[in-house]
Amino acid sequence: MFDKLEQLEKKYEELTRLLSDEKIINQPSELQKHAKAQSEIEEIVMTFREYKRVLNELDETKELLEDKLDAEMKEMAELEYDSLTEKKEQLESELKILLLPKDPNDEKNVIMEIRAGAGGNEAALFGADLFRMYTRYAESKGWKTEILSSNYTDINGIKEISFSIEGKGAYSKLKFESGVHRVQRVPTTESGGRIHTSTATVAVLPEAEEVDVQIDANDLRIDVFCSSGPGGQSVNTTQSAVRITHIPTGLVVSCQDEKSQHKNKDKAMKVLRARLLEKAQSEAAGEMAAARRIQVGTGDRSERIRTYNFPQGRVTDHRINLTLHKLDQVLLGELDELVIALTTTDQAEKLKQVD
Repeated sequence: MFDKLEQLEKKYEELTRLLSDEKIINQPSELQKHAKAQSEIEEIVMTFREYKRVLNELDETKELLEDKLDAEMKEMAELEYDSLTEKKEQLESELKILLLPKDPNDEKNVIMEIRAGAGGNEAALFGADLFRMYTRYAESKGWKTEILSSNYTDINGIKEISFSIEGKGAYSKLKFESGVHRVQRVPTTESGGRIHTSTATVAVLPEAEEVDVQIDANDLRIDVFCSSGPGGQSVNTTQSAVRITHIPTGLVVSCQDEKSQHKNKDKAMKVLRARLLEKAQSEAAGEMAAARRIQVGTGDRSERIRTYNFPQGRVTDHRINLTLHKLDQVLLGELDELVIALTTTDQAEKLKQVD
């Protein structure tokens, strides 16, 4: 581990030198490339330097304890030694995590897709709740959201919606949200006060740039049609809605939210690229891919990753057996506790594999 850290520190120092080189400064593309490379290893190098500083202080404190000290000075030195030892162990743990292989998608923007599952209108209303939850979470992080395509019911539920979230590290925070989310509550339409169970599926896709996915125009079939509103009724007579079919894979993406056919096509292509990237990466990942597809599921009540129970005011994530009695706050977008717990569990599992 320490050989690797020493190498990274040397690389960081070399990049620092290059960033002050006049030849590099006058080449914006090279400057950007080196700055990005330095940024990617900066946290681990700074942590390693802090670790070395603590080791030096530990050696100095140990030497001090070997000297003849009065009782008060010895007690202070022992307390300092214990504190530094604890800090050393903490930094060692942090360094192990920082050295874990990075998910290449972690810094990407995301495209999220929410679809109503089992439960009819109530499932669509729950889909709308999830959409609000994620947009509020994004807002709290200073991220930008944009609806790419949507299909609402006549009571403001969401049958399905695709939207982008742009912000540093968005995918790293949201990637564990993929799966079936289950809600237990009394629907507004239920006169007998009975609790119903409904589901919605969430898919989180890393946004793909054109350089990530090459799409041959000859592989696309593009259809245009009139936009429709809730219930399927036509809302205008202009053929602005766009449906794109990727013939080799059979993937179909539709977008009708914009009045401009051109804008709808751009948004549909953004979703298509994300789906093609996710498909390619999933296939390359083999068994992990199969597990992920099962996790996203079909919307059936039995396939769940998280339950939102209104009568008890709790949220339970079944993958890590975590229950929070703060349903209202979670639905307002306060997801950090869940996100941190899921990330920590994932890191712990990866560390076991390394060990």
